[in-house]
Amino acid sequence: MTKFRFAAVSTLVLVATLGAAPVFAQDNAATQVAAEAEDEGTIVVTARKREETLNDIPIAATAITGDTLIARGFNSVREAAVLSPGLNINSDGTGRAFVSIRGVGVTLVQSVQPGVGLFIDGIYQPNTAYLNNPLVDVERIEVLRGPQGTLYGKNTMGGAINVITRQPGNDFEVRANGSYAGPDDSWMVSGSVSGPIVTDKIALRVAAAHRQQDGFLTNTVIGGNANPFNTDSVNATLRVTPSDGFALTVKGYYDWVDGVNTPYSRVTGPKDYSRDVQFNTINRVSYKYRGFNARAEADLGGGSKLSVIGAYDMRNGFTPDGEGDFGPTDTVRTVARDSLRTMTLESRLDSEWSDQFSTLFGVFYSNEMVRARGQDTISLTHPVLGPVSILRTTSVKNVGDTYAAFGTLFFKPGLDWEIAAGLRFDHESRTANGSVVSATTTVLGTATAGGIVPTATIKSDEWQPKLSITRKWTPDLMTYVSVARGYRGGGFNAPTAPTRTYRGDSAWTYEAGAKYSSPGFNLSGAVFYSDYKDYIGLNSIAPAAGGGLVTVDLNTGDVESYGIELEAMVRPVQAWTLRSGLTWMHARITDDSAYTATTGRLLSSDRLTFQPDWTASFSSDYRIEMGGDSDVTLSAGLVGKGKRLAATLNETTPTLLDSYWLTNASIAYRTGPVEVALFANNIFNTEYFESYIEQTTLALAGLPASDLGITGDRRRYGVRASLKF
Repeated sequence: MTKFRFAAVSTLVLVATLGAAPVFAQDNAATQVAAEAEDEGTIVVTARKREETLNDIPIAATAITGDTLIARGFNSVREAAVLSPGLNINSDGTGRAFVSIRGVGVTLVQSVQPGVGLFIDGIYQPNTAYLNNPLVDVERIEVLRGPQGTLYGKNTMGGAINVITRQPGNDFEVRANGSYAGPDDSWMVSGSVSGPIVTDKIALRVAAAHRQQDGFLTNTVIGGNANPFNTDSVNATLRVTPSDGFALTVKGYYDWVDGVNTPYSRVTGPKDYSRDVQFNTINRVSYKYRGFNARAEADLGGGSKLSVIGAYDMRNGFTPDGEGDFGPTDTVRTVARDSLRTMTLESRLDSEWSDQFSTLFGVFYSNEMVRARGQDTISLTHPVLGPVSILRTTSVKNVGDTYAAFGTLFFKPGLDWEIAAGLRFDHESRTANGSVVSATTTVLGTATAGGIVPTATIKSDEWQPKLSITRKWTPDLMTYVSVARGYRGGGFNAPTAPTRTYRGDSAWTYEAGAKYSSPGFNLSGAVFYSDYKDYIGLNSIAPAAGGGLVTVDLNTGDVESYGIELEAMVRPVQAWTLRSGLTWMHARITDDSAYTATTGRLLSSDRLTFQPDWTASFSSDYRIEMGGDSDVTLSAGLVGKGKRLAATLNETTPTLLDSYWLTNASIAYRTGPVEVALFANNIFNTEYFESYIEQTTLALAGLPASDLGITGDRRRYGVRASLKF
């Protein structure tokens, strides 16, 4: 099946490449001018659901263009996160990602709703696994920091990440990209074709990609690679514009993702960067993502525009032979299937009543349905009964409905001032049904217990206000202040857990920022303070129905987060561009009584799991003109993270992971529409941990105690090429 998928994707990419004709080539001079305008901060974004320049919006925001993603070799949102101050993403598996902005909205497991809203072309995504998925034909990624509920669909307590894909139009366009890197046989090929079917009326864009890598972890029990990754993606967008005042865009996509989950090595401490995984199974997991959506946009006249979005997204996951004891024994094995179905409807009315006053009102609805079925085989030795085998079958059906209404009033009392006041109301209703059946086999025979568990419900009604005041001092300088409240809905633990539900969490965020832009220099900065209540971020171990233990999510308590962010672009000379981003943040738990009341345990640290006190990125790009339509670009980059707290249930001694810096570099030669580059990532082979679990977790589960770590990627070096007509 993988070979068939790859063949189909490769065919599309080949057609994209061979179908190109020079008569459709774009003016490279115009492309260069556009790139320089982007550098000056004049890039147009839709952060407030309107087209505005990045330097004019009263939001701490970062826009990462698709061309930057290609030039830096980033293939997922998780990889690109290093370019956005305040955004922190870690992962310990293909279907698992931990995301937060400014320490708010922490998500450590996939069953918890994201506290940072994820959107693709404005369409809400309910699961963080997308952060690991391949980026295909992306125009830009917009990262908005701070609560965004008055403008975006759902769960934007910490902020929002909006991935915007390229749209079809009247211009025929062909793009193709490919790269190969060693020593882990990492390669990628992608391409897209876009053009008109009927000029000015119907346009189509088709894109496809294949990516695979062996990874840098080795399974020392069964042999082979312990962290392989393989994806295939295809999507198509049809845009119909029968008149100047109406447009209909329809998109469909299909992503296949094959990889592994939780490939942890048993390590002796946070400085033991072992890459040997001692599982007696590869712990393979596969996902299929499919969906389609439609967007209708109409100019109603009189300064009003109406947009309506409908989407249906599907995810299916399968774990055929899962590792549950993180070791070479058969103590715990898992077979699991799950599916997620999400339907989203949204309507917005944007009206400009005068030069001073405009409004944006909308309604939102989403329905999420999760179905999961799993079998855990637990093998134990009882001191009297001898070998004991427990076969536990769990089924889950969770349904969630969210209704929301939101609006923002924009008032400009003068040319230099703007006041934006918004309010959102959310009603969420969620139910969880399931069953647990355990068959316990001993020398005395087999006994069966369990059955349907009681239905669990959550209902919430939440108001989320936002106010911002903007002052434009000069055409180059603006300042703003804002205050906003964000909210994330609660959720359910597994049917085997003694505590079935946990509440939603919320945050009030106060922010002041400034942005300055002039030829050759661009600077933006913000200071922020977040008062974070009922923090959903830590989990614990509890006795499971039917035997064994289960992980439970819970409300830990209250958190205080404050800090400063800076982004800068400097061009000392026309050919040389320097960029940097920096965040310093103090995020600490101020009240953990809720955690202690639920678990009876203490926390060893007031830090937030995996949250560094600082992150930084620096890059330098120097272009050398070679004459004609050719140039060479020398690029170098540095990204770093500060110390982080590992996942731990230890009550006395915190485990801290070391800070680290990664260095990347490339040299690219471009002639006309073709570019070829040599690149190296993590040049100095820096060792660091992507994820880490302290041994108390295993000890409480009755498993052989050992710290567990996933060491980050080693040095990669290779070549990439791109073609754009």
